[in-house]
Amino acid sequence: MTKVLVSDPIDQTGIQILSQVAQVDVRTGLSPEDLQRCIEDYEALMIRSGTQVTAPVIDAAQRLRIIGRAGVGVDNVDVAAATRRGVLVVNSPEGNTIAAAEHALALMLSLSRHVPQAHASMMAGGWDRKSFVGNELYKKTLGVVGLGKIGSHVARVARAMGMDVAAYDPFILPERAQQMQVRLLPLPQLFVEADYVSLHLPRTAETENLVNAALLRTMKTTARLVNCARGGIVDEAALAEALEQGVIAGAALDVFANEPLAVDSPLRQVKGNLILTPHLGASTAEAQENVAIDVAEQIRDVLLGLPARSAVNIPGLTPELLNQLKPHLLLAETLGQLLSQLGGGQISELEVRLQGEFASLQSQPLVVAALKGLLTTALGDSINFVNAGLEAKERGIKVLEVKDDGSRDFAGGSLQLRSRSGKGVHSVTGAVFNEGDQRIISIDDFPVNVAPSRHMLFTRHRDMPGIIGQLGSLLGEHNVNIASMQVGRRIVRGDAVMVLSLDDPIPPSLLASIHGINGIQEAHPVTL
Repeated sequence: MTKVLVSDPIDQTGIQILSQVAQVDVRTGLSPEDLQRCIEDYEALMIRSGTQVTAPVIDAAQRLRIIGRAGVGVDNVDVAAATRRGVLVVNSPEGNTIAAAEHALALMLSLSRHVPQAHASMMAGGWDRKSFVGNELYKKTLGVVGLGKIGSHVARVARAMGMDVAAYDPFILPERAQQMQVRLLPLPQLFVEADYVSLHLPRTAETENLVNAALLRTMKTTARLVNCARGGIVDEAALAEALEQGVIAGAALDVFANEPLAVDSPLRQVKGNLILTPHLGASTAEAQENVAIDVAEQIRDVLLGLPARSAVNIPGLTPELLNQLKPHLLLAETLGQLLSQLGGGQISELEVRLQGEFASLQSQPLVVAALKGLLTTALGDSINFVNAGLEAKERGIKVLEVKDDGSRDFAGGSLQLRSRSGKGVHSVTGAVFNEGDQRIISIDDFPVNVAPSRHMLFTRHRDMPGIIGQLGSLLGEHNVNIASMQVGRRIVRGDAVMVLSLDDPIPPSLLASIHGINGIQEAHPVTL
């Protein structure tokens, strides 16, 4: 009989749905070792945030077909290991949208009217009305950082409350923002203008400690900050200091860099103008029931041979087809990441051109992989192979698919991505050689032959003596080691591109110096 293991507490409605098609064993509190020992008996695993599904657990799960996370993230699942084994990973990306948005709004209101402090005063026997004079949200400016599903809902409700809403989201087109009646602003300007800032971003290398001491000092002294997104986006020590010194008027946090929040955290020492809640964004009865039903239904469907609607890895592919397409999918995602960092934000159009033998491959997974790569830089691990198309559509990105089986540029064919944005048109082309070896073979139609690496630098420059030497010397002075370098050009002494694979990331302070080299027109550090 089909067996499903539920290793974290979930709503009973989810258990009832699973029981329709399988024997359901609820065994919470398993140690990693216990889970690894027992998982081999199960075809499905349903979890929340407590269970760590590591590669050894997945390797031990010989019968496992699907892992379901009753929640938004999958940071406690080794998705790569699951994909390699052909195990589907699903979650519930929309199940707690309303709960998280409402919690952000509740914290904003509580900050404005000193609700926790007034309650504590009353419970201590007081009746102090003068100390808790608040502020109205009406006609104040709310800055929403990240206009995904949760941020968009916060913006809609705030507008209904009479707030002026501004937003920062590099992947939202002006037309889409206009439809939402939201003003798009650069991030620094948003923090200067806003009376309230609500964060709705994933935690990525680019967003870690995004809200630091310098950014906090640009805010109004009457401004307030709310974070119900991900811990680590706010520099907690800097925020505590800013609150103590009156740099801003208040803050409310539901998420923290390390959870549970340490007893000796500087945030716990702040008095009066800070509200802390223990990651309650999704903790409503409705949200817990919604995510349990959503994920249980997906597990049930997969066990019945039907597709899942919110797969985090690659939906609808058999392990055999996945194995066949894996190097091509990796290439598509890599090219998408590269293009997003070369072309800049607010991309309005993406053309995916399958050339030569690529044109004979199943194209939809390749298009989705390209979109996933394109959006990952901005959205982090919240973007996946199922929601990439939807997220692109919501951001107004037009996707064109072109098949050119007559192209014979490489024996195995090639894949070209071309983007159009306010900053112009950019393109990258790649190919897969023997044994899955990925190669970047052109940048903006300049020929190159480069293997993708973790840290890279792409420049557009005039083909003139001395530029390569100057750039090499500048990187050396800053202890940035060059692993490989290649120049692509079409004519002598014309425009050219240079691609450097680096052992180290480019420090932000170095980029201005690179732009200062005579002849360099563009310089783009890329992290893959």
